[in-house]
Amino acid sequence: MLVSAAFFALLLTGTLAKPVTRDLVVHERRDSVPSGFVKEGPASPETMLKLSVGLYSKDISGLQKVLYDVSTPQSPLYGQHLSKAEVDEYVKPTDETVNAVTDWFKANNITATKDTPAGDWLSFSIPVSQANELFDADFTTFTHTETGTKAIRTLSYSLPASLKQHIELVRPTTYLSPRFGIAKASATIYAPVHVVPAPEVSTSADDACSGGITPACLQSIYGIPSTAAPNQDSKILVTGFIDQYANEADLQDFLEQFRTDIDPSTTFSLETLDGGSNPQDPSQAGTEADLDMQYTVGVATGVPVTFVSVGDGGDGFYDVSTWLLGLESPPQVVTTSYGETESQVGIAEANKLCNNYMQLGAQGVTVLYASGDSGVGGSNDASCSAFVPTFPSGCPYLTSVGATTGTAPETGASFSSGGFSNYFGVPDYQSSAVSSYLSTLGSTNAGYFNASGRAYPDVAAQGNEVEIVVGGSTVYVAGTSCSSPIFASIVGLLNSELLAAGKSTLGFLNPLLYSGAASAFTDITSGSNPGCNTNGFPTASGWDPVTGLGTPNYAKLRTAVGL
Repeated sequence: MLVSAAFFALLLTGTLAKPVTRDLVVHERRDSVPSGFVKEGPASPETMLKLSVGLYSKDISGLQKVLYDVSTPQSPLYGQHLSKAEVDEYVKPTDETVNAVTDWFKANNITATKDTPAGDWLSFSIPVSQANELFDADFTTFTHTETGTKAIRTLSYSLPASLKQHIELVRPTTYLSPRFGIAKASATIYAPVHVVPAPEVSTSADDACSGGITPACLQSIYGIPSTAAPNQDSKILVTGFIDQYANEADLQDFLEQFRTDIDPSTTFSLETLDGGSNPQDPSQAGTEADLDMQYTVGVATGVPVTFVSVGDGGDGFYDVSTWLLGLESPPQVVTTSYGETESQVGIAEANKLCNNYMQLGAQGVTVLYASGDSGVGGSNDASCSAFVPTFPSGCPYLTSVGATTGTAPETGASFSSGGFSNYFGVPDYQSSAVSSYLSTLGSTNAGYFNASGRAYPDVAAQGNEVEIVVGGSTVYVAGTSCSSPIFASIVGLLNSELLAAGKSTLGFLNPLLYSGAASAFTDITSGSNPGCNTNGFPTASGWDPVTGLGTPNYAKLRTAVGL
């Protein structure tokens, strides 16, 4: 009896020392290792993992309704954006969820901290050995063969059945991307903004654009004002990743060449996340970062611009969005020239990040993303058997920006990514415009795309033969990476005028764009975005998946927003 009791006590002690993982059910799974990755082997059991748990929000559908109410011009609540505290009330988990997850953490000796003020994201660190037991997972080292990037992920993880209704996802787990959270540098996702030959100088219908795209050209074709913004409370944030550094000397050279009417010492503020930095050695100047800063500071005259440099020690889009959600007064415009293929992001992950953008929109923040640079191919894969949507452009709570080329007239750029999300359905604000396009398209590309998905891009701007300064040299670049900061500058200037007139900033744009402001865009009716051994989507009258609603007319936009 004494031996049996001791054995029982030992068994009980061993059991209690292990994570509580009874009644586990698979929560997310990948059936195979994604193309381009190599499974190296089990991660070291002692390696510490920083994991985040996304909890279901108390009333996310209620927040969505509020977002549309404050973003739709026909609504009596238009422009009445919420405070951070008001948004948090919708987003925070229920007491039942908090208690259930907290009890689970305590039972497994886990100490978690809040990642967001609302408490819908919790993070903690545990060794690989404990994570494998806790989630019935197999955390493994994966290497992306092209970039050499390594990360520890699992192809499957499970949760206790009792927590399925409380936990939306755990990350990073099944998410495998060439940059593990930000995938711009690899051509398998978005082709980086690329240098192109200097255009031939010709007698154009618009002489300001005869030698390529410059601030003066944009002012001419879009009617962008050159006078300083009247209100300094309008702000633009430019995101930077993968060691792309914005060089202040390059910006000064750019202003001296292309904006001789403003002080060449005009510069930007700097924020850093995840160990990011912004060294100023000319050899480290980033083509992407320089482009983004020069076409915000140099086009949105007088609007304060901030560059946030995100290091490799975190998780890209997620970290930027949660940082912004923690600010009492976030910048009113955020532009991002990076993205990835939608299918590489799990549905739960995509939905949770998209909900972060919903929260920002409800607070009056305009979130802009470049649509991508691979036409309908998404990942530059000519053998693809179906069109490849990009992400986050398919999120319905942000504005996706495609590209045009030429000025007499503008046409859709062949590289301009556009199409239909496989994750998100078509939102009401664009259903009529998309239905009209699909009717015109007919059976073309049938079976290649999800006709009931959220369609993108929403708008377009110049994206080819754009002149910038990098490392002291003047070069021409191309990509939707050019288009997003250009459009961000227009929104920043409009916001400044609205604030000066005692009105609210624009916030989430799409309900406005697809209704009263649609006529404020120049319709682009020539061009296509080939890929997957097809001609891709053709442009058409009205909205199309190459240039969206078209390119902006500043004067008409002023009228559309009530100025």
